[in-house]
Amino acid sequence: MSKLEQVLILDPPTDLRFRGPFTDVVTANLKLKNPSERKVCFKVKTTAPRRYCVRPNSGIIDPGAAVIISVMLQPFEYDPNEKSKHKFMVQTIFAPAAATDTEALWKDAKPDDLMDSKLRCVFELPSENDKVNDADSASKPAAVLNSSKLDVPVAGKAVSAALDDSEMKKILEECRRLQTEASKLNEENRQLRDEGVRLRKVQRGEHVTSNSSSALGQESRAGSLPSLLVVIAAIFLGFFLDDGSASDASSGSLLRCTRPVPVPNHPHADCFITVMIIH
Repeated sequence: MSKLEQVLILDPPTDLRFRGPFTDVVTANLKLKNPSERKVCFKVKTTAPRRYCVRPNSGIIDPGAAVIISVMLQPFEYDPNEKSKHKFMVQTIFAPAAATDTEALWKDAKPDDLMDSKLRCVFELPSENDKVNDADSASKPAAVLNSSKLDVPVAGKAVSAALDDSEMKKILEECRRLQTEASKLNEENRQLRDEGVRLRKVQRGEHVTSNSSSALGQESRAGSLPSLLVVIAAIFLGFFLDDGSASDASSGSLLRCTRPVPVPNHPHADCFITVMIIH
């Protein structure tokens, strides 16, 4: 079975030309166009992979679409007497409509389904005429560019000023927004601080009130105990006074005796206690 003819259209079709000097990277472009109604998967190979960088080196081209391949030659010492033996090959295969995994597609491809095209690399050094023409062509765009700059300096400045004003407005609005948020945060912090101070005062007042209440309870208990003792002591004292200083009275008479009795720890220490004893 004969091999399939290349479905893609290559531009250039047979040669990749690189123009020196080769002291820097030199790039040649290769255009791949898919004129068919099916998706085509492509892959670019070279005999000198260390001397070239290809982007992209593989992919899928939709029907009627095209892709530009950049082939970048790395710097080297060029010898005019040495012929270039570097070659490239563009290998293609029809891809299913829903194909996404190109690696699996290439792995499962049959040799009879593959299509390829080969290109050779050509190195060229610019001649003296080419150098003059290149200089003239480079100076013309520069002159046109300078004239355009002179024609529209005011417009460029106006656009730049408009952009600067819009950027400045955005920055000022952002600053105002940040200041508003900072003010809100400061107000919240102040409220939280005042609330904390108020809670501490309330807790302190409750503690002082509880201590005062306990102290008053203890004082009232301590004051009631001496009063009870004073009453008991007065009763016994009345009996003793009856025996020593009571006047002659008939049986069943009422004896009234008044004596000053000191009461310890009492607000009225020199109080008088009156004891009435019935005989």
